[in-house]
Amino acid sequence: MKKGILLGLLLYFLGSAIVHAQSPFFQGKTINLIVGYQPGDGYDIWARLLAAHLGKHIPGTPGMVVQNMPGAGSMIAANYIYNVAKPDGLTLGAIGPSLYIDQLVGKKEVQFDWAKFGWVGSTENTPWLLYMKTDTPYKSIEDVRKAAQAPKCSATSSGTSGHFIPKLLEEAVGAKFNIVMGYKGGAEQDLAFERGEVVCRSLSIPTFFAREPFITWRKKNTVRILMQTGRKRDPRMPDVPTIHELMSEYKTPAVIRSLVTVILAGGDLGRPFIAPPGLPVDRLKTLRDAFQKTMTDPAFLADVKTRKLAADPDSGDQLEAIAKEAVSQPPEVVERMKKLLGGDS
Repeated sequence: MKKGILLGLLLYFLGSAIVHAQSPFFQGKTINLIVGYQPGDGYDIWARLLAAHLGKHIPGTPGMVVQNMPGAGSMIAANYIYNVAKPDGLTLGAIGPSLYIDQLVGKKEVQFDWAKFGWVGSTENTPWLLYMKTDTPYKSIEDVRKAAQAPKCSATSSGTSGHFIPKLLEEAVGAKFNIVMGYKGGAEQDLAFERGEVVCRSLSIPTFFAREPFITWRKKNTVRILMQTGRKRDPRMPDVPTIHELMSEYKTPAVIRSLVTVILAGGDLGRPFIAPPGLPVDRLKTLRDAFQKTMTDPAFLADVKTRKLAADPDSGDQLEAIAKEAVSQPPEVVERMKKLLGGDS
């Protein structure tokens, strides 16, 4: 009798152990998605769209919580994800795509190795544009080149488009800008623009055409677009020259053109979603697969359309390759980047 009871208990606990072992890791858990920007920013909008749908494509259907950790162009969030967050798949991040620039130029604030993040996927590519207030005398890049006083452009920090796009234009075509740094995010920069503290800014093309206040500014003819960074002109800006066309016009040297290409690589990373380094390969694959399924989910795409956005995704594998290439630059390119964008000695 006792043997039968013991055998039954053994089988019960063995069965429970097997069921437990077969339960998906994410079952009953919550994934925290850290956004390196303020609420309402383009990165925040995409993160919340993703968080609303990603969990149902992960085995175990975990919950998703979005947490904003703005500062230094998402540097604070990137450092947190790399150094503090556990590599267990329960923390993801939405950070700027060009922080690798700060790593290359040796900024002391960088506490990560760009290539070692776990790359989950990107929701869209983000070529950039530069817009200018229409009531200024700067009607073209040529006007900026000839101006006695450089226009004031806003930026959060180095390693962001607000900083490196004007710097690239200075180096490539001789257009001078006065870059006002230190804004916490897009909303603060929008207010600064409306108050007249600054008259120009560079940001992603998708954001410019998707959200306020840019929609209203365009309707009221408050802004004029002077330049775009794509290889081809965006259909929504058929009369706006690309930086590549400007470099041809002003006969920019080949070495500077190569530098421009390296710095603009962040546009190919788009809106990257990352995991901490050291995440087990199988768990990273689970997240990547779920991301890809979300990108074709009709409910997700409907929400994206409602936001006047368009998904243009890249897989985690693609991002990983781009990230590794971005930080594998020869010394001469790195030295030019340091001279152009600044670095710590």
